[in-house]
Amino acid sequence: MGRDVPAMVFSREDRRRYRDKVRRCLDVFAQMLRESRFEFDRPRAGMEIELNLVDDRGEPAMKNAEVLAAIARPDWATELGQFNVEINVMPESLRGDGVMRLEKAVRDRLNHAEERANTVGGHMVMVGILPTLRESDVHEGTLSANPRYKLLNEQIFQARGEDLHLSIAGEESLDTYADSITPEAACTSLQLHLQVSPASFAAHWNAAQVLAGAQVAVAANSPFLFGRKLWQETRIPLFEQATDTRSEELKAQGVRPRVWFGERWITSVFDLFEENARYFPALLPLCDDADPREELARGVTPELAELTLHNGTVYRWNRPVYAVVDGTPHLRVENRVLPAGPSVADAVANAAFYYGLMRVLPQAERPVWTQMSFAAARDNLHEAARNGLEARLYWPGLGEVAAAELILRRLLPLAYEGLDLWGVDPGPRDRLLGIIERRCVTGRTGASWQSEMVKATKGLDRHEALRRMTLRYIEHMHANEPVHTWPSP
Repeated sequence: MGRDVPAMVFSREDRRRYRDKVRRCLDVFAQMLRESRFEFDRPRAGMEIELNLVDDRGEPAMKNAEVLAAIARPDWATELGQFNVEINVMPESLRGDGVMRLEKAVRDRLNHAEERANTVGGHMVMVGILPTLRESDVHEGTLSANPRYKLLNEQIFQARGEDLHLSIAGEESLDTYADSITPEAACTSLQLHLQVSPASFAAHWNAAQVLAGAQVAVAANSPFLFGRKLWQETRIPLFEQATDTRSEELKAQGVRPRVWFGERWITSVFDLFEENARYFPALLPLCDDADPREELARGVTPELAELTLHNGTVYRWNRPVYAVVDGTPHLRVENRVLPAGPSVADAVANAAFYYGLMRVLPQAERPVWTQMSFAAARDNLHEAARNGLEARLYWPGLGEVAAAELILRRLLPLAYEGLDLWGVDPGPRDRLLGIIERRCVTGRTGASWQSEMVKATKGLDRHEALRRMTLRYIEHMHANEPVHTWPSP
């Protein structure tokens, strides 16, 4: 939901008009799919990375406006909290040494941003949840200044009619209430984009859903929230709860959540946009003047503004994206399950693992999703978020198996095959997938490293232990060595 919106109050008429416009966009989208008006596959890897800002002590720094002004680059943007920023990395071809160019592009941008942030007393941290974040840091006053965040906050709480309840039971427990959506800002992610054709979209989305559990297990990097040790990837339940528009009664009635894994395998990208329109009332009912039917009849590619805005307020873990570039529409799968960090090398390894698998699984003669229930894929995600590499995941032909074993035995060979099909050079392929392999062999993820460091700290209260660990984390992050090589306590 990166679109800027004005501060305003919505009327009942606004909501009715918006619903009608979304449905009109949906009809036009269906016509475009029938008439094959889309740009097809281009094997490019695009990513967005959300980062946290800290001061010299490793504490949250509410400085994103000052930091972005200092960076002064168009590929950097605000995120929900004043302690967040986001970088959008232009897509790179995977062929040849493309993944290395991608890593260098991220590293160069991060180095520049860190240097500029230092001039205003800020530092960049790539981590799923900032360990030093306190409950007192997340309130309406720490939302970013962009009016869209204030408006989104107002609309979510208007829909709920009560404070958010955050309840996560892990190694320790969190049970608290929030009067704004700012706790969502604690969730900082790595988002991967893959452009696909309309005909192959369903296979790619289904494959991404299947992979979500394994992705999270091997990349977990969010064990702490508000000083408590919870899940290996606490970002998953936190995001699900921090943007929930449902009261307890609506949950009991089976109303779908805005942060949603989904409930079925799909046969077309249309299924996802149609579900959005059918199940989710508007959060931001903003209509523009364009009539998509008239635009299409004139030979102009419609932006489908209402449909895409609505899609941006349904937070699927794998989200469909419709976009128009230079007058030509295309479709992307946006993979949203991964945390940021720990290092750029780790992030690009996570991307290579995903892109390799997404080259093979959607083309399988007997697709894996035809051999397992949708519920099993959903359960895999939450089991992996809770237990990381120690999770037991279901996979056809193997049954329930340890996540590390599943990745080593079944998924890594497929990822190697997929990167070969993309035309990735053997050197970059082996280096990046070797990082995934070593995490599985050593059991070391960002989450386990953080937990080990805090557990080994003696004689300090929890927050001070987290602060010192965060400073060491930042040091290793900037060295760009993968987390499995970081020193133990």
